[in-house]
Amino acid sequence: MSHITYNNLWTEAQKTINEASQFDTILQAAPHEKDKQAAQTLVSELYVKYITAVNKLDQCYDQIVHPQKRLVIRKLLDACIGRVLELKHELVNLDLSEFSYYDDVLLKLNLLPMEVEIKVPNYYRREREEELKTRKRTMDNILKKLGFYEEETVEEEMTEEEAIRLIQIHERARQGRLRAQFMKEIRLMKEKVKTAEESEHKAFDESLAALRIQKTWRGYNIRTKMKRRKLEEMLLIGMLQPSFTEVKERRRAEEVKELRRKQQMEHQTEYEQMLISEKQLIKTWRGGHMKEEIGDEVRGWITDYWHETGKFPDMPSEESGGSMLFFTKQAAESEISKTTSSSREGKGKKEKGKKDKDEVKKKKDEEEEDPGFKMQPSNFLGDLQVASSEYEEVWCNRDESQNPWQHADIEMIREQKIAQVEAELRREVDQLLRGELEILQAALARDLASKGKKMRKASKKKGRTGKKSKKKKEKDLTPDRTLESLFEELVTNGIIRKYPEVQLSEFQGERSYAAHDLRKQGKDPLPSLGDIRQVIIEYCILPLGSKTIHQTAPLVKSVLLAGPRGSGKDMLVHAVCTETGSVLFDLSPANIVGKYPGKSGLIMLVHLVNKVSRLLQPSVIYIDGGEKPFLKKVPKTDKTDPKRLKKDLPKIVKSISQDDQVLLIGVSRCPWDCDQKALAQTYNKMILIPRPDYSSLSFLWKELLFQFGGVSRQFDTTAMTKVSDGYTVGAILEVIKEVMTCKRVLQLRVQPLTHIELINSLCKLEPVYKEEEEAFLQWFLKTPIGRRKARQLEIEAELKAELAQKPNKK
Repeated sequence: MSHITYNNLWTEAQKTINEASQFDTILQAAPHEKDKQAAQTLVSELYVKYITAVNKLDQCYDQIVHPQKRLVIRKLLDACIGRVLELKHELVNLDLSEFSYYDDVLLKLNLLPMEVEIKVPNYYRREREEELKTRKRTMDNILKKLGFYEEETVEEEMTEEEAIRLIQIHERARQGRLRAQFMKEIRLMKEKVKTAEESEHKAFDESLAALRIQKTWRGYNIRTKMKRRKLEEMLLIGMLQPSFTEVKERRRAEEVKELRRKQQMEHQTEYEQMLISEKQLIKTWRGGHMKEEIGDEVRGWITDYWHETGKFPDMPSEESGGSMLFFTKQAAESEISKTTSSSREGKGKKEKGKKDKDEVKKKKDEEEEDPGFKMQPSNFLGDLQVASSEYEEVWCNRDESQNPWQHADIEMIREQKIAQVEAELRREVDQLLRGELEILQAALARDLASKGKKMRKASKKKGRTGKKSKKKKEKDLTPDRTLESLFEELVTNGIIRKYPEVQLSEFQGERSYAAHDLRKQGKDPLPSLGDIRQVIIEYCILPLGSKTIHQTAPLVKSVLLAGPRGSGKDMLVHAVCTETGSVLFDLSPANIVGKYPGKSGLIMLVHLVNKVSRLLQPSVIYIDGGEKPFLKKVPKTDKTDPKRLKKDLPKIVKSISQDDQVLLIGVSRCPWDCDQKALAQTYNKMILIPRPDYSSLSFLWKELLFQFGGVSRQFDTTAMTKVSDGYTVGAILEVIKEVMTCKRVLQLRVQPLTHIELINSLCKLEPVYKEEEEAFLQWFLKTPIGRRKARQLEIEAELKAELAQKPNKK
């Protein structure tokens, strides 16, 4: 696509952002909303609009080649993602569920569910490609040294005698096959001659035979044509998946995207060089003149101040703005009227304190009288509005007819660098004038002393000390060791390990289309696989992949994924690591058994994980068997000492701050076996992955079977969906792997696939039994959010019962 296409896409995204931000500002200023359903609809509409904007901006940032435009788009993209995460937490508090459904909003905005599934930004990995390649190479080298990789064996050359023997075997086999075929043809010929002799005496009507042949042929021909037409129609409307997809256009589109990315990098390099050269040029040609102008301007202000007050001012510190502070109206007024304001200060403080107390009291009373939903202040809305105004002022109506190749704008660079050079020169001038002011103040003090007057000393302002951080600085147990040596040690001990690279899109499954209506009926339906995918993006990938977003967005320190075997828990962990380019630290009880023994060893292990995970962030700390450290009773057969990290895990989670791109992810098959209070203290979010529903199973069978071109498109996947109800995604994948071997795929043309083959393989596997599913549901009801949700449903049921009884009493 062209530059104009992506510019237009940016314009569309900006229009959506403007609408959403205006509505957002109004909603934040609005009073408490008592109607929960109305509040949920309003927040959902904002949430959906920001998601559509994020998906469009991501395409723009990935493909626009103009470096200065990309800076603005990046600000908009990060702010929109951050606002999406804030709104997600608002929806969770409203729905008392990790999963949000907003079908009414989609109908209102004419959007499809797949259009509002937020995508992982491309820049999360693309801008760190070299770093990730280097890290992977380092890990491979360490594992090679340790002997984990088998050395490539060089195949021995075949001798002449062995080659002759091999040829003879194959030639004899070929001759045998030919002789068998020849003998088969002779036998068939004899049988044919024998049949012809037997039927010679029968009457033969040529016209009747021809008629019968014509009738059969015409019927067959028409049926074939009708079948083909029906297939074409079904393919056209998307009811059947084609056996072959033309990838030429897709390949070409990908090539164009890669070409634009290369061009993007070239323009970025050119832009960075222009920044350096333009700054140097301004310093060389205009630096001296600018320095003189700044010095004369400040000296003039100091002279005027001396004439007005009879004394010289103190030069403001560099942090507070330096001499620029002299030229602001507020600073000038406060400098001159400092004495008059000091007398009123004490009285004003008392009145203000009293007023603040009254306001707080009034606010508390209002909250008690008028409970309801109130939108929390946003940390991203201000940045979003600033970036939007920059787009409106600079890029909205900019004429770029003279810049068809989208190179950096030199005029904008010049303006930016003039301001930067001026700021640097002002700091130099300020430093020089501080010395001059000290000499002048000393001379003035001598003059006043000779006249018998004392010069009042300038009051020294106390610097803001600020509150001391409550967070204790952890003692570094390895101050003399390099990051490379620590990394090598953790890789050698298997704490840092490699993981299969999996895209989150490979976690296939449909979103729930009935959940919205079921919730209206007062039910709490289980999520679908598509809903799980969305939540993983919002809680794990989006905050973890960007430092800017992680520092300001609502903090999620730890996530527990609970579900039966084969539900895709480990796959989701690997997808989070892949999409964010994270380092995986495996602290599973089975993995750390026998490593770093004793109390001192455990302290060192926790220290190394805490230190290296922050140095190599983003990082994921993974625990297989997330409930095992908090088991009430350890089985006698378990020799892994699972409770070893019981005290340390909550400390690890507590130490994660906004600046640390670190996430703890635990996976569990039996979360009910442990102390629930300790589990809730360790994991901020608990996500239950249930067995797939009908829509997800149907989608999976179609996707997995129809990837093989030889499978008939009339194969009834509905029957397999019904039969496999109760089985997990992992079970279905195992069935496909077992049945669709290389040999079986080659036979599909002559021997079509049958349901019985898949069912026989499926019967060997264990489904999710009702007892296990009920155990998961009962456990989830005891989680913090499950309890809140259950209480809310009880209250709603009581209110409905009361309303139903009122008409009866009348």
